[in-house]
Amino acid sequence: MQIDFEKMGGLAPAIVQDADNGEVLMVGFMNQEALDKTLQTGYVTFYSRTRNKLWTKGETSGNRLRLTYAATDCDTDTVLCKVRVEGDGLVCHEGTRSCFTKPMPFAAVSEVSNA
Repeated sequence: MQIDFEKMGGLAPAIVQDADNGEVLMVGFMNQEALDKTLQTGYVTFYSRTRNKLWTKGETSGNRLRLTYAATDCDTDTVLCKVRVEGDGLVCHEGTRSCFTKPMPFAAVSEVSNA
């Protein structure tokens, strides 16, 4: 899999999606080494921007992300990882299944008729 890591200074976003129901569980970043390790081991590994090192999701919690499918987008600058969550299924460090649990208010847009 070829990813253009140069677009974002050596990193690429990695979207993690539940392989069974399509739920987006989290987003992390990968560098080439993290992508290579993910593809070689079958477990999702990220590059931590705050710790400046690789980390395999679930290495301490047991909630590992077992890769079932990997793809790149049409611009080859983002990775999609479809996974099955091992352990108790809680992916977020806040103890929830998904990191996307905080709704944001937005203005409703009225429909426009093309009459």
